[in-house]
Amino acid sequence: MTKTSAMKLSELQYGQKALITGIEPGLKRRLVCRGIRVGKEIRMDTKQPINGPVVVTIGKSTTSLGLNLAKQITVEVKDDNSADGSP
Repeated sequence: MTKTSAMKLSELQYGQKALITGIEPGLKRRLVCRGIRVGKEIRMDTKQPINGPVVVTIGKSTTSLGLNLAKQITVEVKDDNSADGSP
């Protein structure tokens, strides 16, 4: 069974992938030039400590975002437990 979890981009763990489901309205135009838009898959590459930036990959592009910016992007993570036979 596949479960989905909604969270902020800033909450993703290293290497975790998610689907972008929401961006604060004032940021959409600013982020589209980086390939960040609703419906795209995104992967968390690194998080810097103490409110530092996050580095993410969208398609074949890698970019960094400030932590406060990452907190304004909503993503949905798919937790697929079907591989281990769990319900």
